[in-house]
Order: sequence, then C-alpha cells, then structure tokens
Amino acid sequence: MYNFRTDLALERRDIYQKINNLQQIDGIESTEEQINENIKVSRVKITNQNGEKAIGKPMGNYITIDVKKLKIATDEDIQKTSETLTNELKKIIDIHTDKQGDILIVGLGNIYVTPDALGPKVINEIDVTRHIIKYLPQYVEEGTRPVSAISPGVLGTTGIETVEILKGIVDNVKPKLLIVIDALASRSIERISSTIQLSDTGIVPGAGVGNTRQEISQTSLGIPVVAIGIPTVVELATLVSDGIDIFIGRLQEKAESNEYLNKLQQNDKYEEVKEALNVGEYNMIVTPKEIDDLIENMKDIVARGINFAV
Repeated sequence: MYNFRTDLALERRDIYQKINNLQQIDGIESTEEQINENIKVSRVKITNQNGEKAIGKPMGNYITIDVKKLKIATDEDIQKTSETLTNELKKIIDIHTDKQGDILIVGLGNIYVTPDALGPKVINEIDVTRHIIKYLPQYVEEGTRPVSAISPGVLGTTGIETVEILKGIVDNVKPKLLIVIDALASRSIERISSTIQLSDTGIVPGAGVGNTRQEISQTSLGIPVVAIGIPTVVELATLVSDGIDIFIGRLQEKAESNEYLNKLQQNDKYEEVKEALNVGEYNMIVTPKEIDDLIENMKDIVARGINFAV
C-alpha cells in the first residue's frame, strides 16, 4: 500500500487518484457542499473492500470541513463553522445511537505539546452532565443526555496504552457511543488547523506521523466510535513539496510550454523529496508559528460543535 502519510481520507483519495490517473475509485463515493464562501464540506464514503484497500481506510463515512482564513477568523466565522460541525456530527450520532444514549467524549493528545494539545483543551470546554443527572436530577431538564469526558494523556507520560484506559472506562461507565478528538497529520500545509475530519470508523492515534498506537474503534471497545480530527502538523517533505509546486506554478506563468516543469508538477514528488530530505535517521514534523492561535480557534469550534450536537 502507498505511504500516504496523512490521516485525511479526502487527501488519500486525491493522492490515489493522482498516482493511478483515475477520475473515480471503485468502492468510494464522494460529494461536496459549499456552505458559504469560507466553508466547504466534502463527504467520502468507503463502501467496499476495494475502497478500503485503495486508500487504507476502513469502510465508513468520512466528512471533511474545510475552513478558509482561520488565522483571521472572526467570532461569526467560528460560530458558523461550529454550527456546520454540529449538523454533521448530529447526523453521525443519530446513525449509531438514540437521543438519550450515554456519550463519552475523549480528548487524545499531550496538553504540554501545543500541536498535540487540541484534545485535552476541548475536554476542558465540554458540558458534562452525567454526574448532575445522577446526583442533582432536579436541576437538569428532562431528556438531557448523559455526557462524560476524559483526557487520558499519552503513553509516554502514563505508561498505559490509551485503548487500555478506555476499555476500563467503557466497562464501568457503559456509554453507548464514544467521541474521540485528536490532532492529525496532513499532506497539505493549507489544511493545518483549517480542516476538520469526522468519521465513524474510529481512529489509530499517531498513524499520520509514523508513531502508530493501538486503534480506538468499535472492534477494540465494543461500541461505536466517532472520531473528530484536526490536522496540526505536516512532514518537512510535504512542506518542501508544496513549496516546489508554488515555485513551479510561478515559473509556468512565464514558461507554460516548458515540458520538464509541467511534468514535474503533475507527478507526486513526495517520496522523492522525502528521500532527499531524510538526512541520517531524522525526518522533521513541522507546525506553523501561529499554532497557538489556531489551536485556540479550533478548540472553540470543536467544543461548541460537540456541546450543541450532544
């Protein structure tokens, strides 16, 4: 299977189509919806094993919300994006559980590493209700869904695989559905903290940066798992590859007939660039200097989206 080095199903589809010069892939259905000038929703559904094998993702639904100009987003932009997330998340939740089913929300990542801090930061903003329903039911509106939340940390600081922690919680709390938030890796610098991926197939933490941990899914936990992921890092090879594309594009404006440049831009240069940059055993994972602000914006969007959806 091709080394996609991205967690986004949409990017994997595009890469596979480009490599194999295809317009469509057997087993993959795709649609797009433009919400407004800054927000676009793309839906990818993997329907059979051919689709699974092609892009290395399990059968299920993958919804990608792209947000332009997030670095300068206004409160109105953030609210509109969170509403879009709410609408898409509600549809997935309704497929897998009823209106009153208990939901456990899990924020993956390391709170002390900014690009990996999205999950823990979101958990701090979640409206948890399970304890209030249990101990102070008179203060809760009838029909309120039980919601609990946890940020289990990372293997490097706990010594425990995240899925092992979650198994114990699921066995005792017995939620009907898990919502997992995590930082992802992308193959496009434009998607850094400007894209939200929703899926109902679970998640494999660390897969996008080559640090794969045990998967968190219905197979491993016995309940449906909805994953919300935000790209926060890219490989150095991706950064340089995108830079070459920009450079070639500018040259082509003056030399459109240059066959070599045209061919170079059409091909996927990722593997060649990665090999050239892989000095010794080091392969850099990079994040933008504005990552603090971007994480804060995405934290607000995801937390609001989840709170209204559940």
